[in-house]
Amino acid sequence: MKIKIDKMIKSTIVLLSLCIAMISLFACSNQAQDQTRKQDQTQKQATAIDKSVAMPVITIMTHDSFSVSKELIVKSQVKLGVKIVILKSGDAGEALNKAILSKNNPLADIFYGVDNTFLSRALKADMFVPYAPENIDSVDNALKLDSENRLNPVDYGDVCLNYDIKWFKANDKDVPTMLEDLIKPGYKDLLVVQNPATSSPGMAFLLATISRFGQDGYIDYWKKLKANGLLVTNGWKEAYWGKFTAASEGNRPIVVSYASSPSAEVFYSETKLTQAPTGVVIENGSAFRQIEFAGILKGTKNLSLAKKTMDFILSKDFQEDIPLQMFVFPANQTAQLPEVFEKYAKITTVPALIDPQLIDTKRDIWIREWTENILQ
Repeated sequence: MKIKIDKMIKSTIVLLSLCIAMISLFACSNQAQDQTRKQDQTQKQATAIDKSVAMPVITIMTHDSFSVSKELIVKSQVKLGVKIVILKSGDAGEALNKAILSKNNPLADIFYGVDNTFLSRALKADMFVPYAPENIDSVDNALKLDSENRLNPVDYGDVCLNYDIKWFKANDKDVPTMLEDLIKPGYKDLLVVQNPATSSPGMAFLLATISRFGQDGYIDYWKKLKANGLLVTNGWKEAYWGKFTAASEGNRPIVVSYASSPSAEVFYSETKLTQAPTGVVIENGSAFRQIEFAGILKGTKNLSLAKKTMDFILSKDFQEDIPLQMFVFPANQTAQLPEVFEKYAKITTVPALIDPQLIDTKRDIWIREWTENILQ
């Protein structure tokens, strides 16, 4: 009997050993499969990275205020089969100067951000490839200032007076409706503007006054502004976020900004607003229309891809990304505006415009005259 029990015990031990061995073998097999899967995944990732690195690169040179959503960049890279690099190069004037100085060995394939105050200077440099992108027919002809399509309009907006609605109600004052109002005694010490020599909106506002009062009358108007307590800052941020009562602890309820600024105030407000806290003065020749252009730089080594990228810049996808990224209007008229832009962003019916060639010829003269009479 004991012999049988011993045999049974031995048989059980052998069976258990076999089971353990099989389980171990199965576990090892699973581990091997898992390891193989991990290796395959790593290899795929490495391959994807290699492909990404190997993708052709399109570099877009632009100003520091340029902004685009990351999702759109990813989408465009997949669609175009390129890696897009954004090269920010200072303010609009500085970026253009860098592009001009490097035109024989361009730093990028596309330049985005030449506005109509620098248009003639950019075209004189002879550094853009003529190309009419897809959807160019969907752009308002009034925005097309280069008949050869070396520079194509991509966005626009109006520089104008912004005012603090709450402040004017609290002080029982009428809001200004035209540039002439600002020299009246009732508006003394209320206005802050930007230096046109150092600020793009400052330059645009100077041009609005030249358009309104003429080359022979604008300095006299500015002297009256100065006598009425005008405050000048170097840049937009210092004026808007540092001196404007609606956006800071400052004491100036009127500031030079954009007609789309009220939509930005609503969009970025911490509490939901049903009315913009700021208003704009856009009629009676008081708003200057800024138009931004983009073009393909001569010397690009990827001309066909640069053309496709320009097509994408004027596509609905890109154009509909513009309003909430840079708070300007898309040039493509078929692009749908976001609701906050539809409700609160404004645009003038009759903008102040000056011929780009005249601006190029007189810019430095006007800035010098303004500086000598207003800052000195």
